[in-house]
Amino acid sequence: MSGGFDTRVIELVMALRNAGVKDKAVLAAIERTPRDLFVPENFADHAFENRPLPIDCGQTISQPLIVALMTQALEVTDRCKVLEVGTGSGYQAAVLARLCRRVYTIERYRTLSLEAVKRFEGLRLTNIVTRIGDGTKGWPEQAPFDRIIITAAAPSRPDAILAQLREGGVCVAPVDNGPVQTLYRYRLEGGEISEEALLDVRFVPLVEGVARSL
Repeated sequence: MSGGFDTRVIELVMALRNAGVKDKAVLAAIERTPRDLFVPENFADHAFENRPLPIDCGQTISQPLIVALMTQALEVTDRCKVLEVGTGSGYQAAVLARLCRRVYTIERYRTLSLEAVKRFEGLRLTNIVTRIGDGTKGWPEQAPFDRIIITAAAPSRPDAILAQLREGGVCVAPVDNGPVQTLYRYRLEGGEISEEALLDVRFVPLVEGVARSL
């Protein structure tokens, strides 16, 4: 079982720090979140390696470095109300839950969402609200959000989701730019959205609708 005294966790956190993750709160959240609980059992031995891993429904759990960099870029505080588009295994939401007031996370695959809920309950993360739905539409009933994170690549700037930001809010999202995907940080200031390209990434695509069979 993983935990704060697991040398694999310490080694991972050190690798993240060396790779440019400087936010101590983010590193602490990564350290406290047992990644082995969020991967399939047959990949548990690889859970603390700095690489993405496959999960159910043809999806992936992101590389820990990308999770850390996206979380750092989001500039989360303990007062933030955060929307996550793409629950997946629940790992990113679990990390965010240790940093913010509340996480609203939406997933199009019922199987993934229900399994993530079990993990949240097992870790006693009570400030995560889940929903099975179309992530491309965001969660308008709960808007506005202080922070939004999208964990799948949008085909273009996700304006429908950005419209759910609160003034002064930040959104971090990968966007498909043809041959590459680029991670952007968007800010809503004075009613205008500004954007900043952060790095090239590789994510599964952001897909409309709810998956019917899974």
